[in-house]
Amino acid sequence: MTENSSCSIRTVHFEPDNIDIIVQNGANLMEAAVAAGVHINASCGGAGVCGTCNVIINNGMVESVRTDKISEKDYEKGVRQACKSNILSDLNVEIPAASRLEKAILSREEMLSTSTIAVGWKYDPPVKKIYIELSPPTPQDNSSDLSRLLKELTRQMCIESISIEPNTMKKLADTLRAGNWKVTVTTLLDLNSGIRLIKIEPGDTRARHYSLAFDIGTTAVRGQLLDLNRAKVLSQNIDYNRQISYGEDVISRISQSQKTGGLERLQKAIVSTLNDLIKKLVDEAGINTNDICHMVVAANTVMVQLLLSLNPKYLRLSPYVPTANVFPPVVARSLGIEISDHVQLNTIPCVASYVGGDIVSGILGTGIFQREALTLYIDIGTNGEIVLGNKDWMISAACSAGPTFEGGGIKYGMIATSGAIEGFDIDPENYEPIITTVDNAKPKGICGSGLINTAAILLKNGVIDQKGKYNNLPSRRIRKGYNGYEYILAYAAETQIDKDIVLSEIDIDNLIRSKAAMYAGYYTLIQSTGKSFSDIQQVVIAGTFGSKINIENAIIIGLLPDLPRNKFIFIGNGSLLGARLTSFSSELLYQGQIVAGMMTNLELSENKEFMDNYLAALFLPHTNADEFPSIKTGGI
Repeated sequence: MTENSSCSIRTVHFEPDNIDIIVQNGANLMEAAVAAGVHINASCGGAGVCGTCNVIINNGMVESVRTDKISEKDYEKGVRQACKSNILSDLNVEIPAASRLEKAILSREEMLSTSTIAVGWKYDPPVKKIYIELSPPTPQDNSSDLSRLLKELTRQMCIESISIEPNTMKKLADTLRAGNWKVTVTTLLDLNSGIRLIKIEPGDTRARHYSLAFDIGTTAVRGQLLDLNRAKVLSQNIDYNRQISYGEDVISRISQSQKTGGLERLQKAIVSTLNDLIKKLVDEAGINTNDICHMVVAANTVMVQLLLSLNPKYLRLSPYVPTANVFPPVVARSLGIEISDHVQLNTIPCVASYVGGDIVSGILGTGIFQREALTLYIDIGTNGEIVLGNKDWMISAACSAGPTFEGGGIKYGMIATSGAIEGFDIDPENYEPIITTVDNAKPKGICGSGLINTAAILLKNGVIDQKGKYNNLPSRRIRKGYNGYEYILAYAAETQIDKDIVLSEIDIDNLIRSKAAMYAGYYTLIQSTGKSFSDIQQVVIAGTFGSKINIENAIIIGLLPDLPRNKFIFIGNGSLLGARLTSFSSELLYQGQIVAGMMTNLELSENKEFMDNYLAALFLPHTNADEFPSIKTGGI
């Protein structure tokens, strides 16, 4: 490429996406990638502190300063931080695997799970298809098309009144005649306005009746295509939330939304994710998108407001107030979702700024609100959410655990895809590792469950102390690295990335901070009610990450409370469970508002007890040995 410092226009070519974009000279490389629709991981949202947006400049010039996130050797090979690089010439940029999205793998159990834990609900979808045969008008009976239709419809449904959508009204006359007065109508239960007629089709189309359920997480989006005739999951899929390009946590995304055009970019990013998932779901199930009648979304409050293009600014400012807790249904297509224009999108109600519909959905799906047992419900993730209570009362809280449990903030961290180290043990004689990876592939990095397992085993065998520092042991696996002492999990020749995969003291410190935030959240919430851990009758762990946790190892490092192991229950993705059941039951759609209203929120961000409990938990497993009686302190 020819360099010309006077040229104001530059062409940037991204590999392996094979995408070109034209930008102004001096433009930021990360911003150019986002504009081109090319994803580069950016845990910190472009602040330059995470080191996850590294790219390789194969040809061309950028203005960039080497930080401690890039070794001198890699810098000489052309590795740069995209967020800290300005374009000075035409470029050929390679995005290495470590900086790209890779689709997470769902376990077969999660893919096929249709178990329902809530009890007593009746199968009665909020969206229904009803076949109607009408007598055509005559000179003796020339009542209007609408009155003729509504008379028969109210008779069949045993209700007094039904409203009709304007778009449906426009199609009414032609559709009745095209179907020779035999039509299928689709009705929707709106909790605010009652039964609404949202679609009319000629003939009998009742056999084709589908809904979509989505869990929009900060990191990943999971969706299911549902057959409303059989209460069955037809297909399920997962993808990254493309808002990750603007930061891995909700605070980073709120900050991004305040930039010029930021809210629009974030909204388009999540809609793009949903559109791709919808296409995959219908293709896998072999159905037509036009036959989808309904859509339910469960998400944390920030994700909901970004999806609906509602400014999330005040979620971050004291007194931390959301725009609304209960959002009315909206036409999905009005948000840019590529689906028929009659489909309404329902969101599960939220509780507070950082306790959203995902946690309400989990409580709804598990039926905790129906039972006597005092339950601690926890959803371990970037935004850890917690509920304590039963059918009589519930209190909730949220704590920012950070992206550690999704592999963020860890030098060789990754999500649980092929090659991620997830199982770990050690030979106590020579401290050599015994690792297992997802798909039994060559190691590529370490995922959240692998991080927990590794730290627990290292602690148990005296390789690290309770502050997370490496002990002076005669092992070739322990060495001093760029970020202090580290343990070599796999040598370069054994890995997919041709680099030693290590776990450093900084990595362990990040884990300690994340687990301390979660534990302090549980402790503070329970403390605020005058209860103790011994009063808890069951602990429900939700989230796909939760289904992979080794309970014993999680207790060893102080992530989970030291309770009898039979009190722990794993439910997988509670958020998606609740969204699915809401699609199947009008009663549960209504109960969602009841559940959200039952929860009293405890704000932890300015809570002194939480900060004290957090500081006390910055130890493995805890500074107070009495909190973990089954764990031998000092010589674990």
